[in-house]
Amino acid sequence: MATVSPPWSYTLQLPHDPRAPGIARVTLRAVLAAHQLSELTPTAELLASELLTNAHLHAPGPSALRVLWAEPGRLRVAVWDTDPTVPSGFREGAPVDLPQRDAEHGRGLHLVRACADAWGVSVLRELGASRGGKLLWAEYRAAGRPWG
Repeated sequence: MATVSPPWSYTLQLPHDPRAPGIARVTLRAVLAAHQLSELTPTAELLASELLTNAHLHAPGPSALRVLWAEPGRLRVAVWDTDPTVPSGFREGAPVDLPQRDAEHGRGLHLVRACADAWGVSVLRELGASRGGKLLWAEYRAAGRPWG
């Protein structure tokens, strides 16, 4: 009889600090190892690192990393930040303009889109306890694991 692991999620609150992506990667490794999903670590780290670096560079406040395993074989990595502006690489219908070969910036969200099976953004309005901002997310299917 096949077993199904229950859904789980973790959220890590991070200050506006250049060390935040590194702290998030270490935490992400530990979470995935605890759930016997270490094979997902390289892609999950890349997604988290790029999204968190983007948040640090473009949002003035704190951020948060959320990792969600809601369906067998599917991992979602999401980053919340305080700036409601949607990056051009995540805008609906926006052309995918690659940066110049010698450009030092501008590849992060292209990498996220290339590595993810699905991606998106939610702009959050400040209501009650909400702090507003946006949530960028990317998810991908683990090789050899079925979609839920």
